[in-house]
Amino acid sequence: MEVINDLLGYDNMKIIQNTDMFSFSLDSVLLANFVSLNKNITNVLDIGCGNAPIPLILSTKTSASITGVEIQPDVYDMAKRSVSINNLDDRINIINDDINNYANNVESDSFDVITCNPPFFKVNPGSNFNESEYKVIARHEVKLDLNQLFKISRKLLKNGGVVSIVHRPDRLIDIISVMRENNIEPKRLRFIYPKEGRECNMILVEGSKNGKTGLKILPPLITHNSDGSYTKEVLEYFER
Repeated sequence: MEVINDLLGYDNMKIIQNTDMFSFSLDSVLLANFVSLNKNITNVLDIGCGNAPIPLILSTKTSASITGVEIQPDVYDMAKRSVSINNLDDRINIINDDINNYANNVESDSFDVITCNPPFFKVNPGSNFNESEYKVIARHEVKLDLNQLFKISRKLLKNGGVVSIVHRPDRLIDIISVMRENNIEPKRLRFIYPKEGRECNMILVEGSKNGKTGLKILPPLITHNSDGSYTKEVLEYFER
């Protein structure tokens, strides 16, 4: 069932969601608040934009032009309409395409910043998909894997541009290895914990195309208090 929700605490901003699909999650909020932005950037790309939570949030943080690419037509349609109901068509362009095809047809060195909340799970010979096609594509590397993501980032980023992703901690070594294979130097890393005393369950990683070596590990982020409520830092992300 399709619904129109408020986009967290962002003033007068709405997002169209479908309860039969994934609603946007805390992952997207954390990534949109982690990525490095500065006043000189002109073009941002969000890969696999879903119903556009990251482009919408980023529109409150930068005046740059934002492009979101989404492969699934139904989800693209929600993203496109979410942008329109917020009167942001002049700043956010949503494209329905496979990012691999899109990247082949776009000029190299076109973007200052790339964000991506990618599929987390590798596809193995024994993988068993007991889910809707939408969830399979969102969760599993059937349409986009790390090698493709960072190869695309290497082509589309300007020299010194950054790519930021949210992922699972068990893929950290893969992420760093594939980044470096594609001339993207890991520069910032943050570990995310669901509660104090619990194991890390998410990571935020940012790399720079042809960047100098030097990885900065940011302070850990705990998302929930012991009673299940959001921590002060996470609540601040919701109150922009």
